[in-house]
Amino acid sequence: MDSTAESAKEKWYKEGLRFECQGSGKCCTSRGEYGYVYLTLEDRRRMAQALGLRTSQFTRTYCTQTEGQWHLKDNPKSPDCIFLEDNKCSVYAGRPTQCRTWPFWPENMQAKNWRQDVAQFCPGVDRGRLYSAPEIDQIVEAQRQSEASLQGVRRDSLSFSLKVL
Repeated sequence: MDSTAESAKEKWYKEGLRFECQGSGKCCTSRGEYGYVYLTLEDRRRMAQALGLRTSQFTRTYCTQTEGQWHLKDNPKSPDCIFLEDNKCSVYAGRPTQCRTWPFWPENMQAKNWRQDVAQFCPGVDRGRLYSAPEIDQIVEAQRQSEASLQGVRRDSLSFSLKVL
């Protein structure tokens, strides 16, 4: 058996998974350590465009950095995302990769995590359209690439900081 067939056999979601956003806003509310919405440069460009701003203006107004990684500023009045209005994303068309790929994040794609964390938390699980295993894999890979891009930015900024010292 080749490795592709073997890996497809091992996937607990090989028959696909149903998901459709229910507009609860639960995923847009900070859950402690998972509070940051990380942003690649492409995410910042897309969000700026959705708001009719230049990327630099969007970044100055809505973003901050922690350990070299850009993320949305915290909402000082609540644990909700600064763009959550009436349980809806006010920049939905321009939302960042982290939001676009929910709930198909790499760390969620273990059966136990899916059942105990995601399905218990998100009302959109087991509803709506059926995502095939290849579609899920593609979404997971998009999130992985986004995370890798963020890590690359972090490493570059840390190396720059070390060179300056």
